[in-house]
Amino acid sequence: MAHTQADDVVVVGYGELGAKSSVVRRRMRRRLATNLDAVLVDRGLDATVDQSWARLYVEGGDTDACARAAAETPGVVWTRPARRCEPTVEATVETLCDLAATHPPDATFAVRASVADDGEERELTGHDVERVGGRAILERVGGRVDLDDPDRVYRVECRSSGTFASAVQYDGPGGLPVGTQGTVVALVSGGIDSPVAAWQLLRRGCHVVPLYVDLGAYGGADHRARAVETTAFLGERAPNADTRLRVVPGGPVVERVVDETGDTRMLSLRRAMLRMAAVVADREGASALATGEVVGQKSSQTGPNLAVTDAAVDYPVHRPLLTWDKADVVARARELGTFDDATLPVGCERVAPPHPETAGTRVAVEAAEPDDLLDHAASVARDVEVVDETE
Repeated sequence: MAHTQADDVVVVGYGELGAKSSVVRRRMRRRLATNLDAVLVDRGLDATVDQSWARLYVEGGDTDACARAAAETPGVVWTRPARRCEPTVEATVETLCDLAATHPPDATFAVRASVADDGEERELTGHDVERVGGRAILERVGGRVDLDDPDRVYRVECRSSGTFASAVQYDGPGGLPVGTQGTVVALVSGGIDSPVAAWQLLRRGCHVVPLYVDLGAYGGADHRARAVETTAFLGERAPNADTRLRVVPGGPVVERVVDETGDTRMLSLRRAMLRMAAVVADREGASALATGEVVGQKSSQTGPNLAVTDAAVDYPVHRPLLTWDKADVVARARELGTFDDATLPVGCERVAPPHPETAGTRVAVEAAEPDDLLDHAASVARDVEVVDETE
């Protein structure tokens, strides 16, 4: 006797936002649902997003494709293509056995179940499901139970919205829904660090506006192309946010820095780029700027030098990777798929002097740079270009 319903569903689990106050939680959950819907539409998946207090549910369409797409959305902790069944032991066991029909006889498995404490009276407990369901799979399908490191995990979740059984789980990025933490203008070069930094901000709920400073003769088409790739990566995960690349023609400013400054050249360049970002932030209504800098990684990124560069703007400068080791940044870039397009030398390396300053002071740096350098940087930033499509 079949107890499963014909319409499968994707169960979407979220984490941190569930610990917020009821008002904030409700607002963030609605935002996450809106973002999920945008991702599904962007991927051409015909499905709808429904909400309950503790979960989101994607109904319709290819459940596996929907689960994979939803698992790339910031704020999502995991997704499960699931079957909904009656909240009885018999129906749940039948559903588990249906899911296990393709289980290899020599593979290990575990059944993990949870029953929400939501005031509903149910005839089963999580332990009941695990014990009875596991025994049924052993008898009908075979295999071997391994609770520590199973080849496959069958999960059952019992809630007031239904009982859901699944054999697959896709891990999501976690974090918070994009659009709940304001707007940040992120400087991106397409190098290894800046795409990871932009992603970290996106997964923490920030609307990220990527900004590429065209270095003119010290840059190149390949540098800009890498920045465009970063923008495409962000846009796929937040298609309803305006993540189009902004480009500022910074070549004339770079040439002045190279011609008119010495050992403090890199600090003046970073200060000028932050000033450009501040102009774009004014235009975008952003509350902060961001870079991919890591403390101590380069001469311009020492503790004293970061203080000097930050003094060029009134905005706070977020550095999501500030304390990361380079190996950790590279590992995350590989995991995200942004590493392969980020291994060409960047233009800033050609600007660096033979003996760059590593412990600059604001007084010394300002004295060494042209008096109107920051004003010049602000003026070129007003000629910002918005790239509407990938190039």
